[in-house]
Amino acid sequence: MFTGIIESIGKIKTLTTEGDNLHLEVESKISSEVSIDQSVSHNGICLTVVKILKDSYIVTAIKETLLKTNLGSLKKGDWVNLERAMRLGDRLDGHIVQGHVDQIGICENISEANGSWYFTFSYDSSTENKTIEKGSITVNGVSLTVLDSKKDEFKVAIIPYTYEHTNFKTLQENDRVNLEFDVIGKYVQRLMKPFS
Repeated sequence: MFTGIIESIGKIKTLTTEGDNLHLEVESKISSEVSIDQSVSHNGICLTVVKILKDSYIVTAIKETLLKTNLGSLKKGDWVNLERAMRLGDRLDGHIVQGHVDQIGICENISEANGSWYFTFSYDSSTENKTIEKGSITVNGVSLTVLDSKKDEFKVAIIPYTYEHTNFKTLQENDRVNLEFDVIGKYVQRLMKPFS
């Protein structure tokens, strides 16, 4: 389980395909602190560390993960948001994040707002995922507050600190992002479905 508060950004050093699997070598300032079998969120995707190298580590994504996330479109040199799993008893500064991506979103618009930024994302609403105004959403692993919630689109505001310390600074219009909708909202929606 994660909080959506990014610890570091990591640089993709190598991408290696083996069968349907993709091995990602990631270099970051937390590389020396991770251990084999540890869960680390990469752009909001919970992946297990399988190998430790000198200044990097390797995680593996299976076909299912590649089909449902933006990992398959990563290239050498790309940046990913990183967060290690939370420890029991830690403060929950963001919101409850499972590291299980619900679907891909598309960055539709980026606008600067006198020192901060607004990002608008669209998503396929036929999956029945929903956002609510002032609710939580995870975009590429970052816990954010929903603004301007619509049926298949929402906006988030990004402060300078988040912009500088995540891969939001590299996002461009039409880029694909990983979305994890609020877990509590998903459970409530599923429980209420028989009554609608």
